[in-house]
Amino acid sequence: MSVLQQPPVVPVPEPAEDEGARRRLLRSLAEGELSALRVVLMLALIWMIFQVQEERFLSSANLTNLILQITSIGLISVGVVLVLLLGEIDLSVGAVSGLCAGVMAVLTVRHGWAPVPAIGAALALGCAIGTFNGFMVVRFGIPSFVVTLAGLLAWQGGLLYVLGSTGTVNLPPGPITDLAGTFYGAAAGWAIVAVAVAFHTLLAVRRQRRRAAAGLPSAGMARVVAGSVLLTATLGAAVMVFGADRGVPLAALILVGFVALFSWLTEDTLFGRHLFATGGSVEAARRAGIKVDNVRIVVFALCSTMAAAGGVMAASRLLAVNQSSGGSDTLLLSIAGPVIAGVSLFGGRGRVWAALLGALVIGSISNGMDLLALTSSVKYMITGAVLLVAVTIDALARRQRNLAGRH
Repeated sequence: MSVLQQPPVVPVPEPAEDEGARRRLLRSLAEGELSALRVVLMLALIWMIFQVQEERFLSSANLTNLILQITSIGLISVGVVLVLLLGEIDLSVGAVSGLCAGVMAVLTVRHGWAPVPAIGAALALGCAIGTFNGFMVVRFGIPSFVVTLAGLLAWQGGLLYVLGSTGTVNLPPGPITDLAGTFYGAAAGWAIVAVAVAFHTLLAVRRQRRRAAAGLPSAGMARVVAGSVLLTATLGAAVMVFGADRGVPLAALILVGFVALFSWLTEDTLFGRHLFATGGSVEAARRAGIKVDNVRIVVFALCSTMAAAGGVMAASRLLAVNQSSGGSDTLLLSIAGPVIAGVSLFGGRGRVWAALLGALVIGSISNGMDLLALTSSVKYMITGAVLLVAVTIDALARRQRNLAGRH
């Protein structure tokens, strides 16, 4: 008696989870949710292209120079991010940085001020200018574009007046020039990494607990651990690269410190929540009881203060202040960096870390083109094209969010 063989049962495939994950990833990229990932990939591509063209690009010496080059722009961009989160713009940051650096240099060299009070005066002047900008925008309803465009012209004139007929003030060796000329050894670098990772982990755990206590969805401790590991690897690689040259630059520590400080301010404080709410919808924020006028004035004050800090750092690196300080492409690069890194021009979306990532992208392009000895005309065209692409991506992401009902 023969036994009939039953055909094997072929299971019906269920929808693959990885396909759904890919769709969510693509949707997040299209809506601008993963801007940091996009920028990191962009930065990796830029580095690969320039390394192929010029083998010195990824050398320790050039990467150290790259960090020193972007420090002043990165500091200015930190303040620009805050203004962009409001949906506003500040076109005077470049001129403010030059004027404040000029005041610092003149007070130090010509009037004998000690370096610390001179730097404090520069920062105070920047804060006063930003407060004035915010007051004009809030009190008279003048668009920030117009107010800061007027400041762009006025503060450039102020720089020329402060410098006088000589047009240049050279900074003597001392604490001011040491800001860009100080480097730390490997031991200090690893100690800084340990402190930074511990601080980051503490804040991340605190943030997770606060979300859980409020009944909000939380990614869990696995994400905290992964973030700490990634940060350790990134900072460790940076310490090794810097250690192969002159050491960890103090300028880099200042930039990262300000980025971390303002990141905490915007993401973990009541002021930060008010800032994002105001940038998302001024009317909704006002109805929620937020004093939107105060928020806007404070943001403009912080923006110009960071512009002053960037001007001080630029003067420290160049060892002088002259009539072109804060001019040329300073304004363009300060705004282009955050926009390229995903800060929305429409307000309410972005992170302060975009200042650092954007400065790295812009600085890498500029540094690479300098190594290839490209002309200034080509550099301007390429930088402008990159900015246009970034703005276009931001506009498309906003359109996708609107279509999906997420603003």
